[in-house]
Amino acid sequence: MIRVSFLSVMFMVISSVMAADRPNILFLLSDDHSYPYLGCYGNPDVKTPNLDRLASEGMRFDRMFVACPQCVPSRAALMTGRSPVAVRMVRFTSPLPDDVPAVPDLLRKGGYFTGIAGRSYHLDGPTTNGRRAAPELGRVMDEKNLRTFKDRADYVEKNGGMKDFGGKLSTFLDLAPKEKPWFFWLGFSDPHHVWDTQGERGAIDPSTLTLPPHLPYLPGVRSDLAKYLAEIEHLDADVQTVLDELKKRGMDKNTLVIFMGDNGMAMPHGKGYLTDPGIHVPLIARWPGVVKPGTVSAHLVSGEDFAPTVLEAASLTVPKQMSGVSHLKLLQGAADYQPRKFIFAERGPHGGDGGMKPDVMANTFDLARCVRSDRYKLIYSCTPHGAVAPVDSKDDPSWKAMVKANAEGKLAPELVAQYFTTPRPTFQLYDLQADPGELKNLSGDPSFESVEFELKRALTEKMVLDWDFLPTPLR
Repeated sequence: MIRVSFLSVMFMVISSVMAADRPNILFLLSDDHSYPYLGCYGNPDVKTPNLDRLASEGMRFDRMFVACPQCVPSRAALMTGRSPVAVRMVRFTSPLPDDVPAVPDLLRKGGYFTGIAGRSYHLDGPTTNGRRAAPELGRVMDEKNLRTFKDRADYVEKNGGMKDFGGKLSTFLDLAPKEKPWFFWLGFSDPHHVWDTQGERGAIDPSTLTLPPHLPYLPGVRSDLAKYLAEIEHLDADVQTVLDELKKRGMDKNTLVIFMGDNGMAMPHGKGYLTDPGIHVPLIARWPGVVKPGTVSAHLVSGEDFAPTVLEAASLTVPKQMSGVSHLKLLQGAADYQPRKFIFAERGPHGGDGGMKPDVMANTFDLARCVRSDRYKLIYSCTPHGAVAPVDSKDDPSWKAMVKANAEGKLAPELVAQYFTTPRPTFQLYDLQADPGELKNLSGDPSFESVEFELKRALTEKMVLDWDFLPTPLR
């Protein structure tokens, strides 16, 4: 006869109640995905019926800004609720320090079953082999036991590939204890460069596209943008396989689904840049019974806010070290929600470590910070002498077409100033209402002196609180 103690029974009852009261959390992260490239944001060039439906069933965020326009530091901020600078994750090849708590381990300690699958979570340092790896760095990570994610989550997928995303969720749920709520972070590769996937309608006609003001109307630019949008349509179908699996298991009603991009698109002004296309990403949250369907938020939200929001949604205490601000009240529609006044982002080295070369370009190495309000943005560059080039796509038709047009004197002056003039200004100030393309630098204009000072003061405070290693913008 099996004897079950009273305490064991009570523990199981309490666990079941907690599981029922606390939501499962499904975090869907696309890669290099700039706002406004979803149909629900009013973009006519991309067809995303599944993500549009998800937005209609929850809340669409119109002003979500990640803490860095690069994969690794952005994810570090999402998982820690702090800036990449504050958690020592500015260098692209850093592992998340073991003394810095992250969402998976905090939820795990709080009673959640946690898992990670899909595209690399990028927070355990480089591998020891492969074309773009840093073998010596990888060796140090392994010998000194600096890779921590095997201890932060209950399940971490290995070599799962970029197909059958619904199956990835299914595999995880088969492992999840019935008495526990769960957190699952699923990363997608689309629309990361190289752009080689397409949605159901196939290739998109480049001639039909509307270009933003920071991109010139050149055939190569249109062609690359069309390929990029086709990848987003492919992503849309993949996301639906995950939502279908969730519904099939009857878990859609008690699951907070969060979809967002990790940073912006790999084209000029996007990935690796502190201009909006580099840090402004889509964000959608669906939570039946909590988030009112069809709601839209225009409040500023930061990548640092993800961790505290998720922890509060799980009824857990937010560590005081987190600088992010929970927007749970915003999701709940609470009248006393206090929105942010500013968001901040940083830019550091990109890619594998390979030493500094005399002709190093800004796409590889750049040290910059920014602060953004509802209307204005200040970009502060500490390495303005590096020539500009897009991250990942500088050998693609879009950039080659822009280089050629510049050489022939056919590029608009404002684009020449942005992409082909060095040194760049140390300070760039933009009125995002009058100049959404961030092409007219107002820094030093007496008419905007008070605006510039307010932003510099806010950025200085952020840099001090984060123990930033760069000099502050105020003398």
